[in-house]
Amino acid sequence: MKFVVSSSALLGLLQTTNKVISSKNTLPILDYFLFDLKEGVLKITASDLETTLVGTLAVENVEREGLIAVPVKLMLDSLKEFSEQPLTIEANESTWEIVVSWKSGKLTLPGTSGLSYPNLPELNAETKQSLTLDVDTLMVGINKTIFATADDELRPVMNGVYINLEPQSVTFVATDAHKLVKYASETAAEATASFILPKKPANLLRGLLPKEDGEITVEFDDKNVLFRLKNQVLICRLIEGNYPNYNAVIPANNPNKVFVDRLELLNAIRRVAVCSNQSTNLIKLDISKGTINLTAQDLDFSVSAQESLPCDYEGEDIVIGFKSTFLIEILSNIETSTVLVELADSTRAGVFKPVYDQQPSNDTLMLLMPMMINA
Repeated sequence: MKFVVSSSALLGLLQTTNKVISSKNTLPILDYFLFDLKEGVLKITASDLETTLVGTLAVENVEREGLIAVPVKLMLDSLKEFSEQPLTIEANESTWEIVVSWKSGKLTLPGTSGLSYPNLPELNAETKQSLTLDVDTLMVGINKTIFATADDELRPVMNGVYINLEPQSVTFVATDAHKLVKYASETAAEATASFILPKKPANLLRGLLPKEDGEITVEFDDKNVLFRLKNQVLICRLIEGNYPNYNAVIPANNPNKVFVDRLELLNAIRRVAVCSNQSTNLIKLDISKGTINLTAQDLDFSVSAQESLPCDYEGEDIVIGFKSTFLIEILSNIETSTVLVELADSTRAGVFKPVYDQQPSNDTLMLLMPMMINA
């Protein structure tokens, strides 16, 4: 294998692909990139067995094609020290020695055979479904929901983003049993199906999708999903299991509605939460006509805080408690300047909706379970 490549282009692709690699791999070969050079295109693969990312890069002056595994840390650490310049990379496929040379020097790295690298997962031809999704729909759906995913070994279905495809809409849902986010996009899907995308590949897509445009191809069966981008292919194992019936926990016809400035409420919660109990992070909201009164206290340290905010409120006076850290997460992930909070009573989840041009939107719902006031 011998070719010439831009140092910055190669480094950029390797840094993106490197995000797949686990710090504790079960197989030594997974601490390597797989370089596969064919017909002037270098294909670089990284995997942790559950998730695989394949990137491609056009190279120049190809003298020999080949396949070799390249050590991740050594290759990245070396390339970080180069300014933009052409590099000649040559691999000896009998000794597996890799030589990187440039105008004024060279370095040698120990590679290994790429033949033992795990094969890409193959989708079941009989059950595979294929469709195209708008990049913005997928990117917004993941961005709005991923913060609400769980890290729960006992309930793995909550450790990812649930994607439900229907003829007239695509719905993204994430929950950790304390908070729930549902985002529905009025985008027609070419299939009726659903799957649970694990958190790690969802985060990888968050980094890859901003560089894409138009539509991307999504292929999936009952075990794996494949996202085909312009210069990359991401393949991952899906989370198996039945996702909770999220619609059943969304309160409907909530009589109490609060319109409030999102940033004012967010900053007030941050100030008051400093004095909340360190184990519960409980913050109490006493809501009446025109006013939200926020209070928090920690009796163990004899500290307390209180702040009042103006609001536009329709409904009966209500007192409800929430975990301040969850409140901050939800309000931080709403983009509008005004937020609508719908409440049924102090024992049912609060529903948070963004407000666009003085009208609440139903495309994004964020739920937060209340805490007992005397907790």
